[in-house]
Amino acid sequence: MTDIAVSARGLLADFSSAGVLTWADVHPAQQLTHLFGEPDERVQLALALTVRAVRSGSICLEWSRLRDLGLGEDAVAEIPAELWPEDAGWLAALRASPAVMVGDGSPGERPLRLVDDALYLERHFGDQEAVRLGLLARLAGTATATGATGQDEAITLALAHRVSVIAGGPGTGKTFTIRRLIERLRGDEPNALVALAAPTGKAAARMTESLGDGSLTAVTLHTLLGWRAGSRNRFVHDATNPLPHDVVVVDETSMVSMLLMARLLAALKPSARLVLVGDPDQLASVDAGSVLADITRAPATQPVVARLERNYRFDGTIAALARAIRDGEAEAALAVLATGGDHVALLDGPAAGAALRERVVGPGVRLLEAAASGSIAGALTALEEHRLLCGHRRGPFGVQHWTRQVIAWLAEASPKLAAEGEFASGRPVMVTVNAPEFGLHNGDTGVVVAGTQGPRAWFRQGAEIRSHSPFVLDGLTTVHAMTVHKAQGSQFAHVSVVLPPVGSPLLTRELLYTAVTRAESSVLLVGDPDAVREAIDNPARRMSGLAHRLR
Repeated sequence: MTDIAVSARGLLADFSSAGVLTWADVHPAQQLTHLFGEPDERVQLALALTVRAVRSGSICLEWSRLRDLGLGEDAVAEIPAELWPEDAGWLAALRASPAVMVGDGSPGERPLRLVDDALYLERHFGDQEAVRLGLLARLAGTATATGATGQDEAITLALAHRVSVIAGGPGTGKTFTIRRLIERLRGDEPNALVALAAPTGKAAARMTESLGDGSLTAVTLHTLLGWRAGSRNRFVHDATNPLPHDVVVVDETSMVSMLLMARLLAALKPSARLVLVGDPDQLASVDAGSVLADITRAPATQPVVARLERNYRFDGTIAALARAIRDGEAEAALAVLATGGDHVALLDGPAAGAALRERVVGPGVRLLEAAASGSIAGALTALEEHRLLCGHRRGPFGVQHWTRQVIAWLAEASPKLAAEGEFASGRPVMVTVNAPEFGLHNGDTGVVVAGTQGPRAWFRQGAEIRSHSPFVLDGLTTVHAMTVHKAQGSQFAHVSVVLPPVGSPLLTRELLYTAVTRAESSVLLVGDPDAVREAIDNPARRMSGLAHRLR
């Protein structure tokens, strides 16, 4: 890590030099402790570590996991034991600090809060409390019966409660259940105003396309709430100006942050029904929080959680592998990989390289040939045939390295077609910023094809295929490989996954599960058995107090 805070002193300097803290963590700790007159290095360190935890996706810093910070892919932190302050004295300093609010009382103006043996930045504790209290208000009067396990029960549950969850992996019928729920509402409550929403533009577009209902269009949560331009957290709709809808259905809830869930709950009118849909075992939101996972395991919400188990999409071995990963059964997963035949495999070394080359080059050459012949549909079909996924962005296990490798393989396999250049015909591209004016969203993929008027970037947009000038699309990047995070919400016929190395903080159960469940027909894992074991044995449990406090 090169982002060392040169102005840091004492413990902050030690932890910055060791690679745990960056300037983004140290600066707010220095600023806030100065404003609140707190010279104690231990309090400054605690505040910086809490900021670091939030930047890693956690809502708080659990004291019992103080030395487990969920570091990013580039961090290589080795903190000598003697550098850590003694726990009892450290806690005493925090409790006595003018910068720390102790307990779960009313909102305060101190930057740090210590409650339930966890440290929060005050605003993140406020978001968590807003979600907790909002859910408890909607759960009031709910029976203590066990939640549902099938589609029919899930629909009944959603119709009967002001908040409910439909949880399940890919292929378990979540979209079909939403469609049937809407049909029931139209029959039973024809005047009910229904909103469909998702956390990202890509997810909203997929929701609209999957439901196939021209009368309802899903929008992003920001659009639904009326995001005010220039403001990160302010929306038109809130408790003083609630949404008019009687039912709000949110898809891909695993990607919803704690902040956004707090704003959504505040904006619902008291009588509205909220239906949260998603897979709690997937990777969580890029922003802080693991809301869906927290809600599905919280004691108070169990009566309103429907868990869909039956899989209607995957081949049996892919489903068996995904189930073993989800359930934390490493040896069972390895057994499936050893006997999966053409559908699942784990390879390492030269055999992995040869197999991966074959899986990449076949669809890649077909894409180039289709683009050269002007077959737009053929090129887009080839693009979705196979996807290479990586946990890392950089380094020998990352997207950048493997993109270069795929380009080299294609140049060898089809030297006449694999042209170089920013907008060469046959270049697969991905949008990395939302472009609503073009109907494109972060994560959408397409292909560049040469035409009489110059190159055009072609995308499947719903049931249509549309083209745009690549020169007016900001943030286009080559997509021979992509991160597992970017692949969330997408499906491909065949998937190959370059596993992070043993010891990587990104090697988690959720990353492996999400990667495997992107495949419809086959999945190849590139790595060794120890990497699979470590991933499955290492759930990426973000630090959060919601599940514990939601009782």
